[in-house]
Amino acid sequence: MTICTKDKECLLGAVAGGKMHLNDYGRIAMKCWDDLPNHYSHIGSDEFVIMPNHVHGVIVINNVGAGLKPDQIISKKMDTSRAGLKPAPTPKQHGLSEIIRAFKTFSSRRINEIRNTSGIPVWQRNYYEHIIRSAIELNKIREYIINNSLNWKADENYKD
Repeated sequence: MTICTKDKECLLGAVAGGKMHLNDYGRIAMKCWDDLPNHYSHIGSDEFVIMPNHVHGVIVINNVGAGLKPDQIISKKMDTSRAGLKPAPTPKQHGLSEIIRAFKTFSSRRINEIRNTSGIPVWQRNYYEHIIRSAIELNKIREYIINNSLNWKADENYKD
C-alpha cells in the first residue's frame, strides 16, 4: 500500500545522499506503523519505508481459521458443551481499510499535537492498495520499497 501526505507536503523528513532522514513527524509515523500489530493481532508488517511525503508498506493479513477443514469449522461453531449458550467469541478480523484508518488516525493525532494543528489533515483522504499474488511479485515490491530513497528524484511523488 501507499499513503501520501495531504497535498504531498514533504512533512516526514528529507532524502539526502540516497538515504531517508526522518524528522519528528516521520518518527511518529514509524512508531505508529510499528505499533499496528499490537492493535491488530492478525496482521504483520513486511517491508516498509517512509519517504518525505508518502509511505510504502506491505501488510500481511493472516486469516484466522484459514486452512481448517469444513468439519473443524462446523465443530467450532456447534460446541455442544455450550448448548443453550451464545457461541464462543471469535477474534474480530479487521480489513485493510480499518488498519490504514487506524494508522492515519494514530499518527495524525500525535503529529498534530506537536504542530498545534488539531484536526488538520496529515494524510490524503485515500490510499493505493495492491494485492500481492506471488513470491516473484512480493520480491519486486520489496526491492522497490527498499530502493525508494535511492530513486527519490525519479519518484512520481518527488517534490523539490
